[in-house]
Amino acid sequence: MYDVVAIGNALVDTEFTLSDDALDATGLTRGNMTLADTETQNALFAKLDEQNLKPAKQAGGGSAAVAFAALGGRAYYHCRVGGDDMGDFYLGDLADSGVDTDADYAVQVNGTTGSCAVLVTPDGERTMQTHLGASSEIDATNINFQTLMGAKWLYLEGYLAMSPSISEALGEMHKQARAAGAKIAVSFADPAVVKFAKDGLTAMLSRGVDAVFCNADEAALFAEADGDADSVNALLKYSDLVVITNSDKPTTIACRGDNGIIEHSIESVAVSQVIDSNGAGDNYAGAFLYGLSQGLDLPSCGRLAAAVASAVVSQFGPRLLVKDYQAIKDSAI
Repeated sequence: MYDVVAIGNALVDTEFTLSDDALDATGLTRGNMTLADTETQNALFAKLDEQNLKPAKQAGGGSAAVAFAALGGRAYYHCRVGGDDMGDFYLGDLADSGVDTDADYAVQVNGTTGSCAVLVTPDGERTMQTHLGASSEIDATNINFQTLMGAKWLYLEGYLAMSPSISEALGEMHKQARAAGAKIAVSFADPAVVKFAKDGLTAMLSRGVDAVFCNADEAALFAEADGDADSVNALLKYSDLVVITNSDKPTTIACRGDNGIIEHSIESVAVSQVIDSNGAGDNYAGAFLYGLSQGLDLPSCGRLAAAVASAVVSQFGPRLLVKDYQAIKDSAI
């Protein structure tokens, strides 16, 4: 049995560190994720290769499940990869991180594993262009519904709102998770999800969820709100627990209590320099859910999650080493 069962995109990230001018020259929207077809993605990689930027390849997507497992929980990740070297790399990385998956469900033999160009500017902000590849066709055939039996949480990555092929299967996952007694969490993932797939995201929320994770920009976009209070109120219509991160500013944790809304403000953990924000949100959510699964109160969950996220942004790449997650847990709990 698993403590958390997650589903999302399987992408191999190629990270480039570049100047602000070089980012502007790509035409991408700073701080956002843009979807691309094969030709557009290849053109961007070719342009970046001309600049001799020394990219780093690593698995992306699934970072919430990785954080959860590395902290000591039992995690399973549903995804779709191609029957190629990148797919083997991705599934191998999950296994090395302690996250279970099943190639019989995950591999599309004739497909191409999705890729993401992650462009990191000197301020640590990440801008992404994503070719979903096989992930764009993820559907019920990639889901082992038996993994939901006994699970404590089902975690849905917001990026799935951009993949219509998975909508019906997500509804079935929701139904079976509820029948199995699992709670359901949704992350918004990126402002682009809210901008371009709000209907799909709303459909995910409207089935009923127990926790929503997003950042302040995503919350404001979704709620069409001017302030944090409006965002909180709008999101609490869908979920009894809302967690809104805000970069180096305090995180707002809001929940419904017997006498109204209860809010906690959790300070971020200071870092000397933000190197790379890629993966911070998913890591925050994964660590927070781990805390909940261990019976921690909400402020303690927030402090653990903040410590993990601060470590992630202090290095390149969306994941820490397992020993680093463990060290953070030992000091934060």
